Order: sequence, then C-alpha cells, then structure tokens
Amino acid sequence: MTQSTEHLEERIAHLLRAVDELSDVVARQDRDMDKLKTQVAMLMQREAGREQDGSGGAFFADERPPHY
Repeated sequence: MTQSTEHLEERIAHLLRAVDELSDVVARQDRDMDKLKTQVAMLMQREAGREQDGSGGAFFADERPPHY
C-alpha cells in the first residue's frame, strides 16, 4: 500500500507542476494579448486620423503616386 501511495503522490506532484506551468503560460498569453489589443487600437486610431486628413488610402501597383 505504501508504494501505491508514493506513486499517487508522485503523480500529484507532476500534475501540480504541470498546472503551475500552464498557469504561467496562460498569464503570459493574457499579457501579450493585452499588449496586442493596445497596439491594434493605436493603429486603428492612427489610420482613422489618416482617413480624416485625406492622407490615407490604398495605393495600387499600376497607379502613379500623387507626387509624380
């Protein structure tokens, strides 16, 4: 019975370590997602400002830029 208990304790220790590692991964991904959301919001604001100024727009390969 002691060997079985030791085996279970070992498995529990491995599972707890795996849970801790996964928790760290999820926390890091959450921070990364927050940063990406902030960056996307800034890019959206920047693009909205360009559209209001009229300086934004799509350029196509067969069109000449306006400064020619």
